[in-house]
Amino acid sequence: MATTVPETSVAGANVAVKERAAQTERLTKLVPDKVHTWPYLVRLEMLVGTAVMAFMTLWSIVVDAPLEEPANPTKTPNPSKAPWYFLGLQEILVYFDPWFAGVVLPALIIVGLMVIPYVDINPKGNGYYCFKDRWFAISTFLFGFLVLWIVLIIMGTFIRGPGWYLFLPGQFWDVHKTVAITNVNWNEFFGLRGEPWQTILGLGSVVVWLVVLPAAYWKTQYKKSETLQKLGAVRYWLTAFLFMTMMGTVVKVVLRLALSIKYIWMGPYNFNI
Repeated sequence: MATTVPETSVAGANVAVKERAAQTERLTKLVPDKVHTWPYLVRLEMLVGTAVMAFMTLWSIVVDAPLEEPANPTKTPNPSKAPWYFLGLQEILVYFDPWFAGVVLPALIIVGLMVIPYVDINPKGNGYYCFKDRWFAISTFLFGFLVLWIVLIIMGTFIRGPGWYLFLPGQFWDVHKTVAITNVNWNEFFGLRGEPWQTILGLGSVVVWLVVLPAAYWKTQYKKSETLQKLGAVRYWLTAFLFMTMMGTVVKVVLRLALSIKYIWMGPYNFNI
């Protein structure tokens, strides 16, 4: 048995729908989904920058700079430290040869920052910075900045004492402290000695880290991951090389501190990693 809906009920429902649509439109106009960078964001940044500059100016007037006595060419400070903003670089020189820590790694940092716009395939790359949408990019940047730079600066400032030895917080900085040199190379750690093992095991470890592991991830996850398919082979390998180099630096530091590993790969002409 069919029933007839009164026309007044239908008309009332249509009116209610129109009123809700009109109300939604009014709210959208009052609270827009997007705002212009100027003047809203730029004005706020200018005010915050001015406030920070005023605070730093007052602080520099009130607090004296921690300057030491004039340099004495007959007395070298122990330890001799670079300015705090270079202590991360000075600290990483402990774990790598100068050519790698002072030239290769800084160059890769600059190159990595330059290629970010070309390997970023996130459609929300402009103006969207929430962690949910850009978790990989934000996590990688924070890890590289906090671990590879800030932690090394803290180590060089507060933990490295006379002789550039490690002194835990609270320990007396004894200028007469000596530490036995027990560093071993990667092949010697496994009891394998001689130049052939230096090359075979060292080169093999580097190839496995930089090539085999990324290739295995690409092969197993390519069909499952839409991100890898959009990224493509060239951008993937560029990203993988930079990422694995960054993580490999951390692994090398941990191996040096925990197992006293000096070099992973010793090659000819002082090519040591």
